[in-house]
Amino acid sequence: MEATVGGFVMKKERAKDKSLKRRLITTLIVTAFAALLGGITFLLWQLRVPDMHLIFLLLMCLSAVVIVFLILWTLGASKKFAGAAKVLRRCYIVALSVAFAGFLVLQGLILSSAHTQEADVDALIVLGAGLRGDVPGRILQTRLDAAISYLETREGVPIIVSGGLGQGAPITEAEAMFNYLRAQGIDENLIWMEGASTNTYENITFSRQVLEDNGVDIENATIAVVSNEFHLFRAKLVARNAGLDAIGVAADTPRLALRILYSIREGLALANEVLL
Repeated sequence: MEATVGGFVMKKERAKDKSLKRRLITTLIVTAFAALLGGITFLLWQLRVPDMHLIFLLLMCLSAVVIVFLILWTLGASKKFAGAAKVLRRCYIVALSVAFAGFLVLQGLILSSAHTQEADVDALIVLGAGLRGDVPGRILQTRLDAAISYLETREGVPIIVSGGLGQGAPITEAEAMFNYLRAQGIDENLIWMEGASTNTYENITFSRQVLEDNGVDIENATIAVVSNEFHLFRAKLVARNAGLDAIGVAADTPRLALRILYSIREGLALANEVLL
């Protein structure tokens, strides 16, 4: 009897030590993640890294996945919560699997439109993407260059430059785009500005109004939407929902890392567009 009682006590103590050890490990890792996230965010802010909000979002998502796993792992060491932790771990795995499968489907949709479509078009809409001071940023410049290249064999086609006033920017994106295109030799009479939009939906809907104001027959017109390859699927989806017969003109994203980051963000934005 004493041996049994002693064994039970030892087993209980080992379980207690195991639970304490897991709590300690979890606390240390969560603290390390918080410190790392804070440090990287501060560094990105100090260096004024473009699109730091994307990097921050990805780090937050990764941290959340790891932290939830650690919490469930810690609960599993406690006799009181072991059963619940087992069920929650299964739910966690199922949720991650579903999320990953959905991510792959959305990325497939994004890739399906990541190319330029050749067609006779009645107008181009170049979607805004941020400035550096009063000039287009790297992403926006690639879109403008893609529009210029597309128009080399299409004379007299108007371009709508669409983008409003960003935070801290001295001029609207539309004005900066207008200046860039004019400096590249595009006839300023063919550049129509839309300078009030702040997102893709407004880019498209406000640009449609510009088209109508300039006498374009929307019902019978084909409109080319110019954006980066990761953004084209959603941009064309929004355009078609706005009643435009839209095709895509793809601009190459300057760096692979940026393309990956933006593609992940686009997956989230597309999920929101489809679900809502």
